Amino acid sequence: MATLRKRPGPGGKSAWQAQIIRRGHERQYKTFDTKAEAEAWARQIEGEMDRGVFVSRAEAEATTLREALDRYEREVTPKKKSRSDERYKLGAWRSSTLAARSLASIRGKDLAAWRDVELASGSATGTVRRKLALLAHVFKVARKEWGMESLASPVDTIQLPPPGQARDRRLVGDEYARLLSEAQAYGGEIGPLITWAIETAMRRGEIAAMRWEHLDIEGRALLLPETKNGTPREVPLSKVALAVLDRLPRRPDGRVWGMRPDSISQAFERVCTAAGIEGLTFHDLRHEAASRLFEKGLNPMQAAAITGHKTQQMLKRYTHLRAKDLAPLLD
Repeated sequence: MATLRKRPGPGGKSAWQAQIIRRGHERQYKTFDTKAEAEAWARQIEGEMDRGVFVSRAEAEATTLREALDRYEREVTPKKKSRSDERYKLGAWRSSTLAARSLASIRGKDLAAWRDVELASGSATGTVRRKLALLAHVFKVARKEWGMESLASPVDTIQLPPPGQARDRRLVGDEYARLLSEAQAYGGEIGPLITWAIETAMRRGEIAAMRWEHLDIEGRALLLPETKNGTPREVPLSKVALAVLDRLPRRPDGRVWGMRPDSISQAFERVCTAAGIEGLTFHDLRHEAASRLFEKGLNPMQAAAITGHKTQQMLKRYTHLRAKDLAPLLD
């Protein structure tokens, strides 16, 4: 039988502590606001012990979300390619009101309320989904790797916002010429980077990580030993891409480009502003490049080999063909 004791609680209010001592189990105890809550908890724990399915919740109840986020960042995040982006998301969770709560106390209704506030404040549905996916993985690691077997992910109990519409932004009219003109005025590497992105369909991080030792100029190919999806690939190089390389100075550190991913995006945004171009991101150049591959007559397998997409469905999300370019193929 559980032992219930009335004790002084915070703010001068009384509280009830339930304690369970069973042979073969660690001592279990928890404090509640009311006697009824303490009795209900004790019945649940003793029932699980009787059925042989009890798993201690002590660690999950003693570990705050902030502590779990800190441990996750130390042990899990460094192994990922998207480390900087993930650290930003972890920081967002640390600043939430849930950070001070224990892992065991966070419920689906808490995350549903957080989701609704985020969406109401203007956060994109994709951003909210990615933050929730990260939190779900924190709970999964805590359960499987950190010994909190009783812990269930509250993310699994809520409705995720629907995925956002795939971006279909492409260069229109004279935007490419205006981009290159303003990039030349801006100076530095951003102009060649814009041309390179459109000629190769490479991701921003892949471009920033390029090294001269991975280039085969004679074979017109670039080896990417590390990619977002974990599969190395070779990117064929057009004559325009080779011309870009030919004009670049050799850096002493072996890197092809001196700019980091975030710096590329910042410079591109400034160039777009100067050129009067709205709604275009550096990542949209990958959409543009993928679409151009099909317009040049490449088949899906050939295009996927260049872009690195593992499924045709993902490649389709990055490909936006113009009807005016397809019309001549019908004649």
